[in-house]
Amino acid sequence: MPDAVAPAPLRYTRVAIAFHWAIAALVLALLGIGLAMTHADLAPMRRFQLYQWHKSVGITVLVLSLLRLGWRAFHRPPPLPAAMPALERGAAHLAHAVLYALIIAMPLVGWALVSASPFNIPTVLYGVVPWPHLPIVTDLPNKAAVEAGSKLVHASGAWFLIALLVLHAGAALRHHFVLRDDTLRRMLPSLGPTRREVSPR
Repeated sequence: MPDAVAPAPLRYTRVAIAFHWAIAALVLALLGIGLAMTHADLAPMRRFQLYQWHKSVGITVLVLSLLRLGWRAFHRPPPLPAAMPALERGAAHLAHAVLYALIIAMPLVGWALVSASPFNIPTVLYGVVPWPHLPIVTDLPNKAAVEAGSKLVHASGAWFLIALLVLHAGAALRHHFVLRDDTLRRMLPSLGPTRREVSPR
């Protein structure tokens, strides 16, 4: 007899939920620190400290995002609401893909920016763990162009990420309060057991 097909999960797994909210909190912290260190009137030492925190949190987001992608590869997410129109469904998938791309690309671009900087300031994550520059960048003969390009991409990407996060949060709240479906609830932490929480591919 053929193997029975596993039912679709009703919720994201606890691990996926933990990844989601941890990354969300860290990304918000990154955006706040980034805006402060580039636009606020700060003493040089305070600005330097914020840059160090920004780099540390950025690398943390990169690592967590890669781990989350690895987890997702083996754990099927719950399906979108059956009543969702095809166009909206496609937009949701596209928005998620772009979000994944941004939260991985932005730390990489920032890493390249730091590696190309003429100041050659070392990165020490949280003041404890030394983090190397990107070898492919440090060996380039003309790092000034890489630094300028990375700075532009990083700044523009941050504003695009802010816009996408607002759209993402707005869509989740619309599903919860207007459409009254389970789209948001399936990603909210739960203290009790849930049916069909884990469904490996």
